[in-house]
Amino acid sequence: MDTLDIRPGEQVALVGENASGKSRLAAAFAARSGAQYIAFRDSYGSYGDRTFFMQQRWNLSSMDGEPDNPLVTLSSGELRRHRLMRALEAEPEILVIDNPYIGLDPGNRDHLTRSLEELSGKATVVLVLSRPAEIPPFITHVIPVRDGVPGEKMTREAYLDAVLPPAVIRLRNVSVRYGDRIILKPLTWTVREGEHWALTGANGSGKSTLLSLICADNPQAYAHDIELFGRPRGSGESIWDIKRRIGFVSPELHRAFRVDAPALDIVTSGHFDTEGLYRRPSEEQRVSARRWMEEFGIGDLAERPFLRLSSGEQRLCLVARAFVKDPPLYILDEPLQGIDEQHRRHVKALLDRFCAAPGKTLVMVTHYPEEYPACIDHSLCL
Repeated sequence: MDTLDIRPGEQVALVGENASGKSRLAAAFAARSGAQYIAFRDSYGSYGDRTFFMQQRWNLSSMDGEPDNPLVTLSSGELRRHRLMRALEAEPEILVIDNPYIGLDPGNRDHLTRSLEELSGKATVVLVLSRPAEIPPFITHVIPVRDGVPGEKMTREAYLDAVLPPAVIRLRNVSVRYGDRIILKPLTWTVREGEHWALTGANGSGKSTLLSLICADNPQAYAHDIELFGRPRGSGESIWDIKRRIGFVSPELHRAFRVDAPALDIVTSGHFDTEGLYRRPSEEQRVSARRWMEEFGIGDLAERPFLRLSSGEQRLCLVARAFVKDPPLYILDEPLQGIDEQHRRHVKALLDRFCAAPGKTLVMVTHYPEEYPACIDHSLCL
């Protein structure tokens, strides 16, 4: 069996389909290199953990009142972290972990990833995975495995670019500060075509600043390593080239809209990314705007002055404005703010329907988890 080329300081993922031989390769590598090897096969932990769990479950009632929690009372995520901590007691230089995420819910996967990232500062971590989407950010290199044979080692970014849809947004070590005040801590983040992201974080964590970098509304974007739709910022594209491909709504945008034009004009202005309608739209663009207003349940507001609408009605107009040009990327910052419950449910259902279309990418911010549509499949917390 071929050997693996893993060098000090690298954090590596072995990735392959079922029965590709990656687990056998990892076990053989661990035996030769003297690495600590942990294999998870189910949601309880390793095979030994599962046996212990099944035996102790019957005795759980007799453990009431004991001062220390037995392993049987730990969740699957906690048990997995316990196994990792035990493995580290031997201070291994290399830790090989087979199927670390199997059977874990999203919360436990996030916790485990943070634990593994901490471990990577103490040892070389080698993960055995079946899905490219499971490769955590701290991994530096990937070795694909097929028929028990390791392929060419490549960087994590190069591997994911080869096997996943193209990146719509890519930020590498991006941060923003004004004087001594840090607005956005260093962030590396990739959003790929067809992904639907929840962007979360406390007030002041940098969410709005991050979105302004993406939406071409922040001049600091040119000082950072940012790619949008496959092109580095500052490579010749204009602000309008970027905005043309993004449907955007935010509280800041809402506050900036002081144009007392008919609501239909406000929605139609989304075709031109202007805060008001300053050019004559085509009949097709008018028809499109009316259709989207009907989709969002506000068709009856078309001729009413925008500034005389309620705040919730205005927000619905701006959400329709974000959709009117049918862009590939939606960036929705608090889109449901001020909207009543009936319209919230309606807009959530529309988001799920629209995002089901091929190639539609979503980044959404809200402080209310129940407002996220069901299509959300990724999350980033600042």
